[in-house]
Amino acid sequence: MKASFLVLLPLICSLLNACGGYPRLLSFPFDRGGRSLNSPAAESDAQIRGRFIVFVSDRNGSQSVYLFDAFSRRLLDLPGLNSLDQIAAHPSISEDGRYIVFRGTRQGNAGIYLYDRETQQKREIAPDLAAEVRNPSISADGSRIVFEIGKDGQWDLTVYARTGEKLF
Repeated sequence: MKASFLVLLPLICSLLNACGGYPRLLSFPFDRGGRSLNSPAAESDAQIRGRFIVFVSDRNGSQSVYLFDAFSRRLLDLPGLNSLDQIAAHPSISEDGRYIVFRGTRQGNAGIYLYDRETQQKREIAPDLAAEVRNPSISADGSRIVFEIGKDGQWDLTVYARTGEKLF
């Protein structure tokens, strides 16, 4: 078993785009004003994809999505994404950083939302679902979104196109 893992390790590294130091330790300065990655606020659900780190934080009094560019070492603006009446969780970002998907809860109703950084538009992927949803993830190219859907006590995975069309 050990030998087959070692044979697969280069393939796994290339698929994860992490050869040459995975896992790696990222170190960014602490900023009391919340303008960097590390702040006194609670951060959770971080995902690293290429140069981008997307995460949820309660820095401004509500649970919102933040995007950090590891190359420029600064937070990026996300106009139109966060709102005070919505609780964000489990963000995921495409490889090029254009698309962010996350679970948003408003007045007890959860949905999966897609945000396009280029157009600065946010929309719900499957607004007519009569089920619980959680843990979205977007493909590297941003074309597909997978998330868990719960009906009648059963959790299953479902896949949608970025356009909102159910694929399977």
